[in-house]
Amino acid sequence: MVKVAVVGASGYTGVELVRLLDGHPQVELSCVTSRQSAGEELAAVFPSLIERIALRCDPLDIALIAAKADCVFTALPHKTAMTVVPELLAAGKTVVDLSADYRLRDAKVYKAWYQEHSSPELIGEAVYGLPELYREQVRGARLVANPGCYPTSVALALAPLLKKKLIDPATLVIDSKSGTSGAGRSAKVGSLFCEVNEGFKAYGVASHRHTPEIEQTLTDLAGQPIMVSFTPHLLPINRGILSTCYASLSEKRTTAELVEIFRQHYQGEFFVRVHPEGGLPNAAYVRGSNFCDIGVVSDPRTGRVIVVSAIDNLVKGAAGQAIQNMNLMFGFEESTGLTGLPVFP
Repeated sequence: MVKVAVVGASGYTGVELVRLLDGHPQVELSCVTSRQSAGEELAAVFPSLIERIALRCDPLDIALIAAKADCVFTALPHKTAMTVVPELLAAGKTVVDLSADYRLRDAKVYKAWYQEHSSPELIGEAVYGLPELYREQVRGARLVANPGCYPTSVALALAPLLKKKLIDPATLVIDSKSGTSGAGRSAKVGSLFCEVNEGFKAYGVASHRHTPEIEQTLTDLAGQPIMVSFTPHLLPINRGILSTCYASLSEKRTTAELVEIFRQHYQGEFFVRVHPEGGLPNAAYVRGSNFCDIGVVSDPRTGRVIVVSAIDNLVKGAAGQAIQNMNLMFGFEESTGLTGLPVFP
């Protein structure tokens, strides 16, 4: 039994970690922390946990966390995480970091899109935790950088095409939409009900911080430098991401042929579901699950391919994938605690 801590349990990702870990048969949730809710019962912060989670929120005290847990999930904002992770590692703990602080392999790129990095010596050690692409590196790692939600949806959508060099990478355009939980739980005008309800808008155009992370992973897949046009949009829904990726095919392929390529590529991958020809994903059909649903269409008129992927941004895009990584790090069956079907309707 592995004792687990969730640092930053009062955010949406934190409570999703708690929800999923409660159903994991090989872990004991032994510690939760929250700066603003320290001393309160977590179930008072999130009444959904009443009579299931009896833990009180601890302050962010490294010695206290280290005494209570073997594995630590850091569900903290970028910049904050990098001040905590080095101390946890020095205390001998295994860490799955859900911030952006260790995802980018180049400290200069991180500085350009975020800020100066305070522990760049750990960047080279951190393993990018997208199991379907980096499974063997994740096994046995002591620090895993859990991927962002948009990059997860995009990388899984494009991996088969880039691996087989079936598209011209220079033509890639990525259009993604996310529910409002992706903006976090803190109060922001742009996330208020009246600002979001019955609306639909683009944001972070040509400047979203997930762009270099997307390009880093796609570069690995293609074996050559990749630059993309990426535009995220805000949907008036609680959770879910739908990414639509467009590119010119390097050779003619029918939809049926592409579907078969995707099926072969993801054969044996429990969490990736490829739709049959004529079927496309819907964010509603992955809600609450760790699945990534993918659909692909060949457009013979334009010579382009369109790939659509759907994930739950809080599960496969965050907490679920973090637990998937923990399972690999500790030698558990990868799907342990994550096999539940989506919640629909």
